[in-house]
Amino acid sequence: MTVPPKILVPLADGFEELEAVALVDVLRRGDLEVTSAALTSSPVTGSHGISVTADALIADLDLDAFGAIVLPGGMPGTRHLAADERVLGLVRRLMGQGQTVAAICAAPLVLAAAGVLDGHAYTSHPSVGAQLPGCASSERVVRSRNLFTSRGPGTALEFALALVAHFRGPAVAHQLETAMLA
Repeated sequence: MTVPPKILVPLADGFEELEAVALVDVLRRGDLEVTSAALTSSPVTGSHGISVTADALIADLDLDAFGAIVLPGGMPGTRHLAADERVLGLVRRLMGQGQTVAAICAAPLVLAAAGVLDGHAYTSHPSVGAQLPGCASSERVVRSRNLFTSRGPGTALEFALALVAHFRGPAVAHQLETAMLA
């Protein structure tokens, strides 16, 4: 199996805490190199008032070193991510190179802002579905080539395990699922 890429999880004020923490936690349990990065300052405060200290500030990172991005949802965090040219540029580069891009909950709005959803099946939280006209799926996790999407906080573990299976193989994902009683 090839060496998995470095994964960026950008965090903006108003992110969905359950999604972000579950994603970072499960991906790290899967022995993947994950960096959480604050858009502006750290700690970052989520949409439910929980503050999280990011590993780094996005401005201090070499974004070319990342081969995957995982976008948590939440509002207004998603709007902040969708307005950030660094995030949009990384999403466009990764999609153009066929590398992994993942978004959960409202975060497919970031993918729409980056202009990368055409030709892909995807899902999102129902609350933003009207803003994503191509979003027809109500599946919990959808994979369309290199694009992974999921519905929301209640699907975060399943989404994270799908990403572990993608990067490390189904056996590793199954071991984690069993160990976490998921």
